[in-house]
Amino acid sequence: MFGWLSKFCTPQQLRTAGVMGMNYRNFDVIGKCNQRRLYPLVDDKVKTKTLANNIGINTPKLIGKIECQYEVKNILNIISGYREFVIKPAQGSGGKGVLVITDYKDELFTTASGRQITYSEVYQHISNILSGLYSLGGKYDTAIIEELVHFSNVFKEYSYQGVPDVRLIIFNGFPIMAMTRLPTKASGGRANLHQGAVGVGLDIQTGRALHGVLRNIPVTVQPDTGADLMQIQVPFWKEHLKIGALAYDMTGLGYLGADIVLDATKGPMMLELNARPGLAIQIANGIGLRHRIKEVEKYYPSNLNADERVEYVLTHKYAK
Repeated sequence: MFGWLSKFCTPQQLRTAGVMGMNYRNFDVIGKCNQRRLYPLVDDKVKTKTLANNIGINTPKLIGKIECQYEVKNILNIISGYREFVIKPAQGSGGKGVLVITDYKDELFTTASGRQITYSEVYQHISNILSGLYSLGGKYDTAIIEELVHFSNVFKEYSYQGVPDVRLIIFNGFPIMAMTRLPTKASGGRANLHQGAVGVGLDIQTGRALHGVLRNIPVTVQPDTGADLMQIQVPFWKEHLKIGALAYDMTGLGYLGADIVLDATKGPMMLELNARPGLAIQIANGIGLRHRIKEVEKYYPSNLNADERVEYVLTHKYAK
């Protein structure tokens, strides 16, 4: 079921292979590298967007935000002039609560999957966001409305309706692992592996495809389009890595995930950051994270700026 992981039967074998489990991630990596006072910088997407814009990281335009229930009635005024947009929780995670609207006319909204919903349904969705239904810890939240990214045609054959993205894992400012997440019909157009999106591991130096996975099962073709996943090469790869390196400078978090989309006209754009990125990226890459973390700790130089760290990654191949 787990592809290359099925070769390892015991915890000792998994450790030897460099596979990072949840406990090791939480206590030995996140617990040591990420100060809790810094979490709000990435848990709140409005704060993340503001910080990113301040240091020149490209992000989708913020159309508006709704912070209180009495403001929900203003949604039609906020989206006036826009026929497509995304509504999401400011403190959501795992793609939960993200509503992608690709068309809007006469109070009828078309979602990324082609389904039409009413104004009342959109109103209720925003109310659910505010109540904390999708937020970390169920806390009261803010609904943010931002522009819809028009992804590059490079990914047209590999994605079903939604916007594909690149997930980078950053350790001490160095990108150490990457994958692209490709929406499917099953995922409802969302680039989330737990909802049925395809994950394709990417070579950290080139952005070329390494391995594909769908619900933890190895795949080589996109299930809805039949496209050969192994032909993927992400363009503007150095720019993707630069966004990840800058995310470390921006937040001070030693271990984080950066989600990046490739807009057809605006190039790589940072969608959000995650202080607790998941571990499925190891399955998509067929490589464990522990060895790469240890390698950075032991051998990689400190006191480099973002550009220098990216150049180091591009010229020094990881041992494992």
